[in-house]
Amino acid sequence: MATFKTITANDIQTTRSSLNQLVDVVQEDISGSSTRKKFQVFVTGGVGPGVTSSLFETVYDQDFTLQTANPVLDMTIGLFYTGSTVNGTTTGTDSSGKLLFPSESLMMREKIDNYKQFAQLLLGDSTGAFYSPGINTYNGDLSYTQLTTGSAGDRMEDALFLNFKRLFARDEIRKETFALRMYQSGALDGSINVSAFEKTITNGYTGSNVNQTSPSGSTIYADVGASTAQLKFFGGDVGYIKNTSNTSEFVGLMWYDQGIGVLDMGKVFWSEQHMSGVIGAMNNTAYDDAAAGYVIMGRSGSTGPADGESLLPATSANVSASFIPDFLVSGSIDDIVDHVATTRFSSGSLTASTFQNVTNINSTLIFCRATADEFNYSSNPTFTDAEGNLTVVDPGDDTGQRTFTFVSTVGLYNSNNELLAVAKLSRPVEKNDEKDLTVRVRLDF
Repeated sequence: MATFKTITANDIQTTRSSLNQLVDVVQEDISGSSTRKKFQVFVTGGVGPGVTSSLFETVYDQDFTLQTANPVLDMTIGLFYTGSTVNGTTTGTDSSGKLLFPSESLMMREKIDNYKQFAQLLLGDSTGAFYSPGINTYNGDLSYTQLTTGSAGDRMEDALFLNFKRLFARDEIRKETFALRMYQSGALDGSINVSAFEKTITNGYTGSNVNQTSPSGSTIYADVGASTAQLKFFGGDVGYIKNTSNTSEFVGLMWYDQGIGVLDMGKVFWSEQHMSGVIGAMNNTAYDDAAAGYVIMGRSGSTGPADGESLLPATSANVSASFIPDFLVSGSIDDIVDHVATTRFSSGSLTASTFQNVTNINSTLIFCRATADEFNYSSNPTFTDAEGNLTVVDPGDDTGQRTFTFVSTVGLYNSNNELLAVAKLSRPVEKNDEKDLTVRVRLDF
């Protein structure tokens, strides 16, 4: 019968290692309509022509209709519920405390809920806000420049969320390997030149830039210095995302364990850029320029002023619509994500996002030792003849032959002699009374 040998604690070692994989997401994957899937679950009511939209969009590594397509990341946007964009739009609250918004806005509550969901997951508080910089400050003050609100502040009130899938992020994203190539501005449209003081139109405008690919302004954002900062929060390890051309400019946060990037749209994009184009709306009150063949988006509800006419933000903000707040307020989540994916990541074969993931491997090493006088005999019936003598390998050798075996398999049994695992050697190894043999079995999980 087979010979068993007890494995002691001295024969078992546990180790932990990691495996890194480079992930490279190209621009076309993010900007392409066939690689970005929508889940249109939001539908407006009876007001206006009606609008449908997703709450997020998923980017695939190829045409998402193919069975071999893999989801890479989810993209969505969120607004902080007491931020400048929300406070400047809301018309008050109802009797139950629910925020109210004008009909010229769209999906404001959904945008707020998106922000709250990520805040709950990453901060442990649905009413909390993301700050960059500001994580783990010892004095409890989450402000760095003391300018906490608005697009220039440390508080990220208008957030772009990039949620990388487990298939690509694995156990975590490796620190100081994350980078994004983005365009701060969308395509220029011959934008309206409006005096900051007089609020009057001084020249005309041409073209639409909602879905036009950005031609310039490429900027690299990365988690520079994340390995030395060692920031931790409710959702795990955190790193600041910075502008690589000016590392004192903080633009977002990277949550490595969750594989989620949070970007401040007021900083990574030109927040005051004039925006024009046709978008779905609850109230069809946009300024229609028949000669140009497009519509100026906005949230005002006016028909727009003539050249030189004074612009009153309360009634005519649509004509001077900017990325923040007008586009974020007037556009649906699909409108905004489509614009960001198409124009701010651009289209081409360049890298849009890259990082190294980390796969943690826990290993148990079991050392199966056979001393010189062990395992030199086989239980195979052919090892002996009918009389119980060892089968002679070389009948012409009259000097005497020692018994030997060739080890090809190691079996691991429990205390009840039940086979639990089998390890195969790459080739049989001779074992005789002049040789000690140790087989290392590695179990990874």
